[in-house]
Amino acid sequence: MNVKVNDTVVVITGGMKSKGKKGAVIATNSKNNTVTVRGVNLVKKHQRARRAQQQSQILEVEAPIDVSNVMVLCSACNKATRIKHAEVDGKKVRVCAKCGATLDKAFVKASKKAAEEAKVEAPKKRTRKRTAKAEAPAEEGKKE
Repeated sequence: MNVKVNDTVVVITGGMKSKGKKGAVIATNSKNNTVTVRGVNLVKKHQRARRAQQQSQILEVEAPIDVSNVMVLCSACNKATRIKHAEVDGKKVRVCAKCGATLDKAFVKASKKAAEEAKVEAPKKRTRKRTAKAEAPAEEGKKE
């Protein structure tokens, strides 16, 4: 299954209520090939009171839908896309088929962090005060 938790997806087929809706994936079930999307396929669940202080109520809960009915939304090009797999920096990542952007958010964060660390210069070599004083007169003697 190419869809992971926290991916933003678009519902491409289904009832008039849910077709075209966008939402984040709450849960996946690879055994049944289903995903649960926030705000999509809401069903009413009747909950009975279990204690004397509790009230019975009707809840709206997201029900799972088949993974074939959703497509991952690319954050770079903002389009529903199929997923390609590619190897970037020795790691297998999910890539947008339309624009080539990386879809794995954890990988994108890690690569940005690595790039920032590379930009930061290495700290200057620390020297002891005694050696700095000893080197200074030696350098003056060489200049003359």
